[in-house]
Amino acid sequence: MTAISSKKAYVAPFVAFLLMLCAVDLTGGMAAYWVYPAQTLLCGALLIWFWSRYSLKAPVKLVYTLSIAVIVLLIWISPQEVFGYPRRLNGFDPTCFEGNPLIYSASLGLRFVRLVIVAPLVEEIFWRGFLLRYLIREDFESVPFGTFRWTSFLVVTAGFCLEHSPADRPAALVTAVLFNLVAYRTRSLSSCVIAHAATNLFLGIYIMCTGQWGFW
Repeated sequence: MTAISSKKAYVAPFVAFLLMLCAVDLTGGMAAYWVYPAQTLLCGALLIWFWSRYSLKAPVKLVYTLSIAVIVLLIWISPQEVFGYPRRLNGFDPTCFEGNPLIYSASLGLRFVRLVIVAPLVEEIFWRGFLLRYLIREDFESVPFGTFRWTSFLVVTAGFCLEHSPADRPAALVTAVLFNLVAYRTRSLSSCVIAHAATNLFLGIYIMCTGQWGFW
């Protein structure tokens, strides 16, 4: 497979993910309840299509990885739980579908698939799997995963931060640093995905328990 095709495998799901986020921003309102499931299905299909291109071996240093996941969770929820910031109640509220159990279950299920599977894979494959290495050498697959360079570290940290909404950027900035550290410490893309997925799973449970839909 050519180098261009290899780049496409790492970049295309992320580009599709971002375009669908832009669609949510442009449409707003109830349209988001349908755009997000479409995003999940489209990006999931792209990940499956390109799956053989990703270096996803068995994760390592799981205790360290999950510890980072818990720390990241605490960073995201600490403004509300520790510092008394207003609770984030505006966002994807699945309870609006409670009158229709089938739609409620499907929308909530797809939301968790997006949160725990699709988003961690799309973002880690792009940020840590591709860009963190591409900024070191254009032939990024020849760069051992977890290779450190200040330029790639800073660009990926800034990019991951800016990908998120303004309200989330302080937490996203620290999260980017910590997930980069997982890459450097474990030298495993799978471990980065596990850290991201575990954080998102814990956050999803927190959202359902507190009704703070703005964290979605």
